[in-house]
Amino acid sequence: ASIGNFFRRSLRRSGRGGKEEAPAAENPSRVPQGRAGERSSLLYSAGQFFFEYLVVVSLRRMADGRYEPKITYQFPKRENLLKGQKEEEERLLQAIPLFCFPDGNNWAPVTEFTSETFSFVLTNVDGSRKIGYCRRLLPSGRGVRLPEVFCIISCLGCFGLFSKILDEVEKRRQISMAVIYPFMQGLRESPFPAPGKTVTIKSFIPESGTELIELTRPVDAHLEHVEFQALLQQLSPQLILHIFASAVLERRLIFLAQELSVLSQCIHAVAALLYPFTWAHTYIPVVPECLLDTVCCPTPFMVGIQMRHLERVLDQPMEEALIIDLCEGKILRAVGDEEEILPIKLQNEMLTSLNRHNNNNNVHTPEQVNSLVSEAFVHFFVRTVGHYASHIKWSKSGSGSFQERAFCKAIASRTNRKFVKKFVRTNMFSLFIEEAEKSRIPQEGNG
Repeated sequence: ASIGNFFRRSLRRSGRGGKEEAPAAENPSRVPQGRAGERSSLLYSAGQFFFEYLVVVSLRRMADGRYEPKITYQFPKRENLLKGQKEEEERLLQAIPLFCFPDGNNWAPVTEFTSETFSFVLTNVDGSRKIGYCRRLLPSGRGVRLPEVFCIISCLGCFGLFSKILDEVEKRRQISMAVIYPFMQGLRESPFPAPGKTVTIKSFIPESGTELIELTRPVDAHLEHVEFQALLQQLSPQLILHIFASAVLERRLIFLAQELSVLSQCIHAVAALLYPFTWAHTYIPVVPECLLDTVCCPTPFMVGIQMRHLERVLDQPMEEALIIDLCEGKILRAVGDEEEILPIKLQNEMLTSLNRHNNNNNVHTPEQVNSLVSEAFVHFFVRTVGHYASHIKWSKSGSGSFQERAFCKAIASRTNRKFVKKFVRTNMFSLFIEEAEKSRIPQEGNG
């Protein structure tokens, strides 16, 4: 029961005013035309710990011949915890293996395995979020053996930086587990860098000597947990817009792929397209096999499922959902109105912008791609709802009240207004405005 409750919290947490809010890949720290407060627990000031734990999850053969994932190594060991903290930690440590091996018991020893990197998100009792950065690899050795997962648990959202850390962990694993500990200890003692800054870790490797490892944080903090390139490689710009339109209206989205890395990267990218808004519902980049019935939820969700579960997913008694095949780059099931959700003029502008990127595929670095893609979608929100700040009425006490009718009436374009009237009813817009009403930054001309 306790692990079930933990999972339920991981999928969804209670937001303000009884609304649902769930882990998301991106959260706003800056918004167009004014700042609506810092809601994110994934955008951080410098100086924090890089991570809370490094755990190794291995497959253990059970009496019935099946393999079950178990934590076989944990650094650091936590001591002197209060009773409530200890119980919460135990639930966290029980949940991690299922997300590290979401494939269930579908394993057998192998001689070759291509390592893969993916991530998952869990939510604690207090609403704080933890991200699991995973590297699944085959330990060095001879003969058949089982893959294992190195999982770094952190409350910091920076996928590229943690991928580099996992590269170092994998390199050391091929030498000896004993070489990993001092590297992670050095990392734990180093401050998390500010955006655009670098931290240098000294690490000794037998026969190689002391290495200096530089870890640089991207300049643009809101894009450090996303790689839009992954999404553009799997889907056409037209399909990306259909998915964006469904996400904006908070519908149910199911992504299917063979590889865990493709699933987690693409879902993080879709959630990031919503910036400066935040996906406020169930969000599981990689669904463990034991949670496949999540697709039966009547509430909105954004989930990633391995392709081998396709038939099982399609057999579930689910409500209307957009089902996306990332392997073939096509939509398997749709509501049918995806092309009509976004204002056609703005939709065409975004399409032009995405196609321009595709035509210059080899010119841009991943950082440039992130910036170009994000800019196109932020511009969409600026054009449709960027005037929100001038429709917050401020009292003398400093509290704000959003004037929704006047806000919608102020939109000159009929097609834009039609879209915005639907968008203002979403949780993501409501949560965003609630923060704006608390920000106490009166705009010129407001009372």
